[in-house]
Amino acid sequence: MATANHNLSNYDKSTIPNAKDFRFGIVVSEWNSEITEGLYNGAIDALVDCGALKENIERVDVPGSFELIYGAKHLVSKSFDAVIAIGCVIQGETKHFDFVCEGVTQGIKDLNILYDTPVIFCVLTDNTKQQSIDRSGGKHGNKGMEAAIAAIKMAELRTN
Repeated sequence: MATANHNLSNYDKSTIPNAKDFRFGIVVSEWNSEITEGLYNGAIDALVDCGALKENIERVDVPGSFELIYGAKHLVSKSFDAVIAIGCVIQGETKHFDFVCEGVTQGIKDLNILYDTPVIFCVLTDNTKQQSIDRSGGKHGNKGMEAAIAAIKMAELRTN
């Protein structure tokens, strides 16, 4: 497992650009909200820790992970420096998991190709709910924090 010996919440703040002048959009799936809220909180904590102003962060909620694409596109149109798409898809008994994961992945990739605003993929695609808990503030840290750091770095790249 990729995160088995890696804490997603660890970052070296000295290597992160100051986020004070950046604007961030965050789109959050309501599905699996106990997981997505943890990811959102981790993202906010990291953004603020790195200098982002709370008034420069806008949140939009969407029903599920598939709707993250439209929500992110909506935020991209509002001139943010970076957008974070937060969701959680947990493997079930049907192929629905595969279709949702593939669609969301390709949709976020397409937004990154079509627009000048980076869209950060923070969608957990785990086999079990426990794996998602472990990556949204549990024993492996918080993937939301990792996504926020990526958003800051990409916002900085966008301005260069």
